[in-house]
Amino acid sequence: MKLITAIVRPEKLEDVKIALFAVQVTGMTITQVAGHGGERDPYATYFRGAPLVNEFHEKIRFDIAVSEPFVQATVDAILKSAKTGDVGDGKIFIRPLEQVVRIRTGETDLDALTPDPMRFPGIMEAAIPGC
Repeated sequence: MKLITAIVRPEKLEDVKIALFAVQVTGMTITQVAGHGGERDPYATYFRGAPLVNEFHEKIRFDIAVSEPFVQATVDAILKSAKTGDVGDGKIFIRPLEQVVRIRTGETDLDALTPDPMRFPGIMEAAIPGC
């Protein structure tokens, strides 16, 4: 089991989400974050009428726990859908997971990861119109 963390541009949120659903990765946590890597140019914004120089850029963070067979498909889906070719496209981090526990049922490890579409008929159709 792995925890995949991807930091992507905010405008790529929908594209990445649709690409993940297409490879049957439906369990994820999405967070708004700020930071910088290769894009170090500060930019000016205004806060309460006063100019404010900000060197951090808004990003979207995906945290996705997957079983081994889904690792490469998840990475490929993110790469394909988030890439613009410009500095600031983001990064993907892959870390091992020791254990996963679903709080509601107490299921552990593989049973606790992303639901099997066969257990929940219609989940993909609800997530991706026209699927």
